[in-house]
Amino acid sequence: MNKLLVFQTDFGLDDGAISAMEGVAYCVDQSLNIRHLTHNIPQYNIFDASYRLYQAINYWPEGTTFVSVVDPGVGSERKSVVALTENNYLVVTPDNGTLTHIDKFLGIKEVRQIEEKTNRLKNSELSYTFHGRDVYAYTGARLASNTISFEEVGPKMDLDEIVKLKLFGCQKIENGVKGQIDILDVRFGSLWTSIPYEDFKEYGFEFGDDIRVKIYHNDVLVYSNMVNYGKSFADVAINEPLIYMNSAYHMAVAINQGSFSKVYGIGVGPEWKITLTRE
Repeated sequence: MNKLLVFQTDFGLDDGAISAMEGVAYCVDQSLNIRHLTHNIPQYNIFDASYRLYQAINYWPEGTTFVSVVDPGVGSERKSVVALTENNYLVVTPDNGTLTHIDKFLGIKEVRQIEEKTNRLKNSELSYTFHGRDVYAYTGARLASNTISFEEVGPKMDLDEIVKLKLFGCQKIENGVKGQIDILDVRFGSLWTSIPYEDFKEYGFEFGDDIRVKIYHNDVLVYSNMVNYGKSFADVAINEPLIYMNSAYHMAVAINQGSFSKVYGIGVGPEWKITLTRE
């Protein structure tokens, strides 16, 4: 691999957990180039971990190793794995659904279960709650530094065995499409949906069109308005809503220089659905 090692967790930055992971990695190889995707995944939110990996991974150099630790099942019987993607990235993570978006949108060549007898920090066997340090950072560093090969991680798994979260995707409805509000553009409060641009454009929507946006919470309508479809936020006035294609090539809804999520009290997840129609 290329000695690039990228960490993602839900640990935050308020204590020494991330520093400990970095230290373990540097003890393997001080020439590693360690970077960070995010450590602000909402606690225990495996879906967010899966999405954020998908959002970023393809923009890193081929051969980069990622370590993603959002692990509410730490210490349980859940497996620890390394995935080799179609574009030759490695992802070291619990087998708990974190690989869902990468599997669906980018493709996985092969997955191997981590053999902890050989791929675990020495003298950490009595620790059951910090596999991010003892197993994932250690194994990720050994892979990124070419200390071990992918084949030396452990036994090969059937791709059908890995845990995958259920994705809502996109449904075609009369005059438009229906999706789920998957995640937020956190700092700005934009709503990122499960509706791919390719499905949206089939209906002939063009920039400048006004499109009916309806948002439902547990099937109860909580927002309905005609919203302009633009290339970017500047296509509408400040504090006005718009529909746009986000950087992950899915449809999104925002307020120019405002937070759609905060203004209208909109959340994310399976209970939040959205439709985009001509009327």
